Amino acid sequence: MTGYSIDFAPFIPLWTILVIAGVWALASAFLFWRGVPAAWVRTGVAAVILAGLANPTLHQERREPNADVALLIVDETPSQEIAGRIEQTRAAAEVLRQSLSRHEPGLDVREVILRHDSIAESDRGTTLLEAVRTALADVPDRRYAGSILVTDGQIHDADQLGGLPDGPLHAVLIGDPGIPDRRIRIVEYPSFAIVGEPFEMVIRVDDPTATAGDSIRASLSVDGEAQRLNRIPFNEDVTIEIALQRRGATVVELSVPDLPEELSTRNNTALAAINGVRDRLRVLLISGEPHPGERTWRNLLKSDPSVDLVHFTILRPPEKQDGTPINELSLIAFPTRELFEVKLNDFDLIVFDNYRRRGVLPSVYLANVVDYIYDGGALLDAAGPGFAGPFSLYRSPLGEVLPLEPLDSISEGVFRPMLTERGRRHPVTASLPGGPRSFAGPDDEPRWGAWLRQVDVASRSGDVVMTGLNDQPLLSLDRVGEGRVAQISSDHIWLWARGYEGGGPYAELMRRLSHWLMQEPELEEEDLSAEVRNDRLEIRLRTLDDVGDNLTATVEQPDGTVAQAQLEPLTDGVFSGSLPLTQNGLYEVGLGDRTVRVAAGSLNAREVSDLTSTDRLLAGPVADSGGGLHRFDASDPISVRRVSTDRPTSGSDWVGLRRNGDYTVVGLDSAALLPGWFLLALVAAGLAFAWRREAQ
Repeated sequence: MTGYSIDFAPFIPLWTILVIAGVWALASAFLFWRGVPAAWVRTGVAAVILAGLANPTLHQERREPNADVALLIVDETPSQEIAGRIEQTRAAAEVLRQSLSRHEPGLDVREVILRHDSIAESDRGTTLLEAVRTALADVPDRRYAGSILVTDGQIHDADQLGGLPDGPLHAVLIGDPGIPDRRIRIVEYPSFAIVGEPFEMVIRVDDPTATAGDSIRASLSVDGEAQRLNRIPFNEDVTIEIALQRRGATVVELSVPDLPEELSTRNNTALAAINGVRDRLRVLLISGEPHPGERTWRNLLKSDPSVDLVHFTILRPPEKQDGTPINELSLIAFPTRELFEVKLNDFDLIVFDNYRRRGVLPSVYLANVVDYIYDGGALLDAAGPGFAGPFSLYRSPLGEVLPLEPLDSISEGVFRPMLTERGRRHPVTASLPGGPRSFAGPDDEPRWGAWLRQVDVASRSGDVVMTGLNDQPLLSLDRVGEGRVAQISSDHIWLWARGYEGGGPYAELMRRLSHWLMQEPELEEEDLSAEVRNDRLEIRLRTLDDVGDNLTATVEQPDGTVAQAQLEPLTDGVFSGSLPLTQNGLYEVGLGDRTVRVAAGSLNAREVSDLTSTDRLLAGPVADSGGGLHRFDASDPISVRRVSTDRPTSGSDWVGLRRNGDYTVVGLDSAALLPGWFLLALVAAGLAFAWRREAQ
């Protein structure tokens, strides 16, 4: 393959040649005006001389043709894995491969397989543009011949296909568009919801076979618990109300009955993961007789912006009468009825700090606190010396729920709080800053400061997680009914806050303790949890019991298959394991009598939200590129043709790929059009002829 071109390489500057040409043109005009014989010969000689000075050169290019590049894009994403589509797709791709092979070697066919190798890719749906750009990254636009896409038509970046290089885009569609498919979608829902308060969720049930006015009864479950749901009309957005009953991640599942002979049931279920949170944490702090740690409690609770603190200090018992007029008292009356009868259930946590009974709170109100705990409330008692006396809270209705029993004595001396075996495992006290290391032996003592006083107590119930003087219970945690109780048998925890002997993890311990009391999920001591991280299902077990090291969790995957995950010890009482994820949807993890559900990936992935075969998404981009849409028919397959750039690129049973004729120059030969000897001979002959004519 060769090509020719003429170039000029003047011996003198171009402007000089132009000046000479101008002067000679005037001289020639004068000769013609005077009628000088052979004036035209002299003009021709001058033109030859000027041409010689311009030095015309003939270039001959040696060219190597470049093959055009075409893409064969095969869609094997999850939406193709239904109704035999994947087999049809591969059959159509094979037919096209054979047709394309007949145009080699002038056509370089690059095949792109669209697959989803991770759940993150399934979240994005079928994205064609990115795959095409990657395949054409090293191809100049002038070599692009076009693309052929084998798909069901569910392309989720079709609106961006205008960014492809200039060339035809053809689509060979797979699947029967007439098969109906019922699907349920969660159109809108919040990521967070306040526990106990209803929130709105917008859902939609699409059914092409339904008529106006038809409705269906969908199923609703919240963390596996079924809830009643009114009938849902077809093909319109419907707003429903749901309320979460617990904190933490909650999976909401909606499903509709299958449609007879429908395309797929994969989109008959929709999931939503919603995190239940508290609006504000309301804490009631009742301080008894003043002591150095009272301000520490208040400062700790007030430092948390999510806490609404109501604090009362009992300074003036009812029996104290000193004759001071009421209007001169700076103290307000203690609103016992309002706090302990009317608004008691509005509080998330009640704290008694160094409190002893002095007639301010009648027994009936303390009994109300007991009922509040059984119904799911939380109580923290930081006992002071009064707990060992006759007016102890233990000798009130609250004694029914307190885990520690006073021995009517108080011990004073330097001691360092120690973690029990269960304390090393309990999430409230495990891995506290300055505490024993994980898997450490019994001689590994904490590195925090000492306390100086403790009420002598005996454990009645619950878990003792810290001990003090003479190994007596110092911190005990207990579950009572639906609620929880924690008790500290010393009023010297404030020494940690003041930095005595280096202090201790006061703020962290109180934060964990209050969150455990208020039943925050991350501080459950007996808990099986699972979360999705980097395309893996991370499983975590926390337990206070000795369960050995050979633990295996069963995982039911979205498609119904069951996998096993081995759990290995991580820290004291904590075991972890993981499992690779390949599917979007709901996973159910079980271990013994514990079960947890977790959603992986996009719960309503675009890839399976609409499974019908359609030309709606690709019709515009294909038409704009000059390509064609065809439905695959095994009995009448599509053929591939090569066409010039000015010809149509699609017909009723064929698709065309552009013939660009691109090439690469591999060599160049040059030759002067007016060699010196030829130029000299030509000028001499011209001048001789002119002189002869003029001599006649």
